[in-house]
Amino acid sequence: MIPADRPTQRPTTARLLYVDAHGAIRHVPRSRLVEFLRPGDLVIANDAATLPASLHGVHERTGCSIEVRLAGKPSLAHRDAQRFVAVVFGPGDYRTRTEDRPLPPVFEIGDVIELGSLSARVERILDHPRLLALRFEAEVDELWRGLATHGRPIQYAHVSEPLSLWDVWTSIASAPVAYEPPSAGFALDWQMLADFEARGIEFATLTHAAGISSTGDPELDRLLPLDEPYRIPVATEDAIAAALCEGRRIVAIGTTVVRALEHSAATFGSVAAGESVANIRIGAETRLRVVDVILSGTHEPGTSHHEMLHAFADKAALRRADEALESAGYRSHEFGDSVLIERDSRRYSRPAGPRIEREDFPENQGLVGRRAPRILRRFAPASAHVVQESHRLSPARGLLCLRD
Repeated sequence: MIPADRPTQRPTTARLLYVDAHGAIRHVPRSRLVEFLRPGDLVIANDAATLPASLHGVHERTGCSIEVRLAGKPSLAHRDAQRFVAVVFGPGDYRTRTEDRPLPPVFEIGDVIELGSLSARVERILDHPRLLALRFEAEVDELWRGLATHGRPIQYAHVSEPLSLWDVWTSIASAPVAYEPPSAGFALDWQMLADFEARGIEFATLTHAAGISSTGDPELDRLLPLDEPYRIPVATEDAIAAALCEGRRIVAIGTTVVRALEHSAATFGSVAAGESVANIRIGAETRLRVVDVILSGTHEPGTSHHEMLHAFADKAALRRADEALESAGYRSHEFGDSVLIERDSRRYSRPAGPRIEREDFPENQGLVGRRAPRILRRFAPASAHVVQESHRLSPARGLLCLRD
C-alpha cells in the first residue's frame, strides 16, 4: 500500500475495498459506500473532535527538549480534566519518522515538563519508560487555552505539509476528546448522511477518545490500543436496542466505534448509555455481540487496528483482502482509502442480553454519570417475546425483546 501524503479527507479518487460475508471482494469508488448498505441498517460513527495533542517543551530537570503526545485519559469526567496519559519523544518533530526519533531523558515521578504556557508534572511512569501519567498544573480554562495556543495535531512523516486542526476534524466532530482523528469518519459528509436518510438507513453517534496509532517503539506499540474512555448517548442505546430486536444490521464507522459498543455489551450485557472506559482488545477470538459491518481505513498486518478486523473475517479472507489492497496500490493511513467488511456469516454473535432498564445505579462503577443500566431480572410472561423470523435473525441471534 502507498501512504497517503496529502491531508485531503474526501478526495474524488478515494477507493473502497468491499469484503462481503462470504469473503468475496469488490473494488469500488468510496463515494458508492451507501450502495453497500441496506434499508434499515443502523450506522454509528464516532463524533469525537481531535485535540491539538502534540506539544513541544522542555524537561525541567535536565533541560532536554522533548515532544509530548497526549494519548489518553483516565475518564471523560470533569475530575480528570487535567490528567492525561502521554507518550514522550526526544528532540525533533514529525518530519522524522517515529522509528528514528531520539529517546527522551529518563523520567522520575514528580518531574516537571514545561510546555509553552503550561506545566505538567509526572504522576506515574506506566508500563514503559516513555509512557507517563501527567497532571497539568493549570485550571481547566487555562489548560484549554494553552492547548489551543501551543498544541498542534499529532502528525507523522508520511504527510509532509503541517496539519491544521480542521484537517483532522470529521464533518460531525463535537466534543474534543480524541488524540488522533477517528479517521474512518472522514468518508462521511452531510450529503452522504442525506443519502442515508433517503434510503432508510439510520444514523447515530457516540463519543470515543480515539488514541494514538503508533509510537515508533515495537515494545510500546504492543501496548496499543490504550484504555479509551467513551460516552454513549441514550438515543444511540435505544436505536441499537431496536435494531437488534428487529434483526437489522449495526454498521460501525471505525475501530473506535466497534471497541466502544463491544466493550459496553460485554460489560453490561447490552449496549448501555453513559460513560465507561474500553479496556478490551478485539481480535480473532472475539465473538462480536453488536457490530455486523465495519468501515475502516486500510491497516497493515500486525497492527492493533488490523487485528480487530480478524473478528469480522477469517485469516484467508483477510489475506486475500490484504493482497488486493497491496496489488491495487490502495492508500494507507488516516487520509487513505477504506475497507468495508461484513462479518463472516459463520462468525455469529452470542445471543444478546435482554433490553435494559435505565435508572440511577451508583454502585455500578463501570459507568460514570447519572444514567447507568440495571438488567431486568424479573420478566412477566406476557411482556416478552422472542423474535424468531428466520429471514431477520439467525437462531444464534435470537433476541429477547421487552415490550412496554
